[in-house]
Amino acid sequence: MRLGVCLAVFVSYLTHYASAQFTDPRTYTITAVGTNQLELGYAYVRGNASVDPSLVVPAARLTLNQGAVTYTRYFGVSHRLTWAEVSIPVAGLSGSIGGTRIQGSTTGASDSSYSIAMLLKGGPALDVTQLETYEAVTTVGASFTVTAPTGSYDPNVLLNLGTDRWSFKSEIGLSYPFGPDGRWEFDAHANAYFYTDNLSYHRREILRQEPLPGIEGHISYSFLDNLWASLDTRYSLHAATSVDGIDQNNAQRNFILGSELNLALSAHHSVVLEFAKALAHRNGPALTGFSVRYDFTWESHRK
Repeated sequence: MRLGVCLAVFVSYLTHYASAQFTDPRTYTITAVGTNQLELGYAYVRGNASVDPSLVVPAARLTLNQGAVTYTRYFGVSHRLTWAEVSIPVAGLSGSIGGTRIQGSTTGASDSSYSIAMLLKGGPALDVTQLETYEAVTTVGASFTVTAPTGSYDPNVLLNLGTDRWSFKSEIGLSYPFGPDGRWEFDAHANAYFYTDNLSYHRREILRQEPLPGIEGHISYSFLDNLWASLDTRYSLHAATSVDGIDQNNAQRNFILGSELNLALSAHHSVVLEFAKALAHRNGPALTGFSVRYDFTWESHRK
């Protein structure tokens, strides 16, 4: 596998994590229609990616600092709870290859993402008043996310914040509350990333990547009405790449373990802390990362 391909895939994986490698636990639960959420987030990710052992090149070390502004709006479609989300990230990336003179850094815009989601079961479109008497039940939802190539990209360098290609993520999720007062909640998500080709890889080459399917499991517990925490897992595989039709033999297999803490400071303000670490990785980075988010939520009242 070529060094440039390894770095391109690694950077793509880092930015995927920083932009929500995990789907948040309790994503597919009921929320009042008319709710708006503005999120300010920061993520730090570092990794030590082993390149192909057939190349005499030590490990790559990269560090990503990324901030993002995200807006989410909840509304009803055909009496089902639906929401749309837009996320605009900016980031700084630095890296080096041990034992070589290859090193560098870059700062700028990352690829933006746009999502639409709906609860297909157990998710009626309720306003704030109706939600007060709603009893939590098992919900099933689906979402579709488009990531646009709006990030900075230079085909002449190895480190880029943008990917110069479109990607699409389809997902179906289940949320099951249980236990006394429904304080426990189990979430299961099945998703897959699909990628268009990068037609300007190293200026003249075509980088192609197979889909990256994954499954997630989350178990969370509400310690208080305004405080819950979760244990999160994700397993993904495949996503091999080719350059100008030449297979790079770099199919991935990754297992990530993480945790999230969600604290509501008031009805409108909350703070979220996340941590994740790759416990098993083949042709993927041995990443470790954390993020912190501030959420401001408000309701739009109809007259």
